[in-house]
Amino acid sequence: MIEIRRILCPIDFSDYSRRALDHAIAIARWYESTVTVLRVFSPAPVAAFGPGPVVFEPIVLTPVDRDQLLADTKACAQAESAPGITIEAVVREGNTAAEILEQAASMKADLLVIGTHGRSGFERLVLGSVAEKVLRKATGPVLTVPKLAPDAVPAGPVLYRRILCPVDFSDSSLNALKYAMSMAQEADGQLTVLHVVEHEFENRVDMASVAYDAGTTIGDFLKKREEALRQRLRETVAGASEFCSVESLMTDGKPWREVLRIATERQSDLIVMGVQGRGAADLLFFGSTTQHVVREASCPVLTLRQG
Repeated sequence: MIEIRRILCPIDFSDYSRRALDHAIAIARWYESTVTVLRVFSPAPVAAFGPGPVVFEPIVLTPVDRDQLLADTKACAQAESAPGITIEAVVREGNTAAEILEQAASMKADLLVIGTHGRSGFERLVLGSVAEKVLRKATGPVLTVPKLAPDAVPAGPVLYRRILCPVDFSDSSLNALKYAMSMAQEADGQLTVLHVVEHEFENRVDMASVAYDAGTTIGDFLKKREEALRQRLRETVAGASEFCSVESLMTDGKPWREVLRIATERQSDLIVMGVQGRGAADLLFFGSTTQHVVREASCPVLTLRQG
């Protein structure tokens, strides 16, 4: 159903990025992908003291340093690799998030896999901000692997047996459902398709799902809307049963809370969700459902843009 031929996984030699690499390699086994392991060296300014004003000069890699960093990156990748997986190592210099995005674009990556935390203290905050910047600007699918996610490679060839895919019937969520169905098929797993109903009338998608007649009470309207949404959910997942075991579920509440609650109850191994649009709307991205799910989920989260 989908093709994932080229996977990009940035690492910083931390346990968190190593865990992300485990997941990249596990997915590569399913789709016979090539994994590119990227190490970005971000020059740090140092103060040069003298008789005049303090001057900050960047620390840059010498050719020897670069060769050593590339060798270390290759060694880290091979230590986490699995038989039959093609792995490449790349070293770049510059702003970490910008270099990750540039590498993804230049190699036309089908999937970017990144850990959500760095090594410790300040670095944890730095890599957290890098992951957020990548999520905001990446045009392709991004798999974020939290610090609590278990190692993937020791689990064997089947990794994501229980997949949760929240849908709001937007193009981006339906595109995410396509990926979720494909991955559930590869794992011979269980796919739960979730729609969360918010009882506010600002939701234009829900409002458009049922006609409002004059004289209809709010209770009648909500009941009709719920019935219409349940029917739409059934129609949305109707074809999925050809590929995997599917459960459709509709709940009420705040979407991000419900996604996290259902993921916990179902012991989900993966959450797959769409992200709306790009541009100005992305300024609000990390105040959205996606932000809360990515930051608080205990399992990896695959986010996809529309189409």
